[in-house]
Amino acid sequence: MKKINYKNVARNVIDLEIAALKKLRSSINKSFDQAVDAIVKCQSKIILCGVGKSYLIASKISATFSSVGCPSFSLSANECSHGDLGSISKKDLLILFSNSGETQELKPVIEYANRNRITLIGIVSKKNSILFRASDIKLFIPEVKEAGLGIVPTSSTCEQLAIGDCLAVAALNKKGFSKKNFKILHPKGALGAQLKTVEDLMIKGDKIPFINQKLQMKKALNLITKKKLGVLIAIDKKKFTTGIITDGQIRRFSQKNSNLKSLNVNDIMTTKPLSVDKDTLASRALAIMSQNKITSLCVHKNNKRRKTIGLLHIHHILSANIN
Repeated sequence: MKKINYKNVARNVIDLEIAALKKLRSSINKSFDQAVDAIVKCQSKIILCGVGKSYLIASKISATFSSVGCPSFSLSANECSHGDLGSISKKDLLILFSNSGETQELKPVIEYANRNRITLIGIVSKKNSILFRASDIKLFIPEVKEAGLGIVPTSSTCEQLAIGDCLAVAALNKKGFSKKNFKILHPKGALGAQLKTVEDLMIKGDKIPFINQKLQMKKALNLITKKKLGVLIAIDKKKFTTGIITDGQIRRFSQKNSNLKSLNVNDIMTTKPLSVDKDTLASRALAIMSQNKITSLCVHKNNKRRKTIGLLHIHHILSANIN
């Protein structure tokens, strides 16, 4: 039996899929713009449907749409003939994936959409197919050579996945969907952690360890012990931030001076403490701490650096698995 070079097999599959994507890239036309407009204008649900491998692609793209603020779900065309057509309403937008456009299971879905005047986007590679002719918006994906016997759905499903991702990202841009919006829909996991802001993690309100800069250090020592954050934020009578004191500063000062408790806060505090805006990414705040070799940052908003609205400690960041 002839020995097979599996690395060459892998490279051949990749080459065929790259060639397919290049053909797809060249095929993008005004119909794509129409599809994006329809997706963004949809006031109800975006439903993606297919059969077999195309259904799996539809499910993935549906999840991507939902993650960027376009409410969506997927339907298997096989189940639509057994009651699932009832999931589709007249205000919905229907996107059908099919390589041939002639799959028998799709025909009842197409007829239902046309009969009820449901906007239909067809993603198909044959222009003489039922799906292509029946679609309100026609997204043609070029016929390509499949890897594996020339018949295993590989290059064609690669095209379907790519055009679906293109629609989702284009819709994202048209809607002005931001990282902040994305974070709201991804509160957990690695993506959510990467997009957390200082405001998500900081302490605020009564938990902020404020102290009047004119108070004696005796009271400051009691407060820093009570708050258990290892830091105090000094403020003046107008409640503007004037400085910061850390337990490290206190230890170092007390080693050289015996009269610590009789001094005022403003005698030993560090003036002009570093402050970041509340919308700063927590990962960026961690970098600032590392660069300046500090463990806490004051937090402000709207460039009002002297008005502290929160305190971010390095432990808050590390506890959120941000690094």
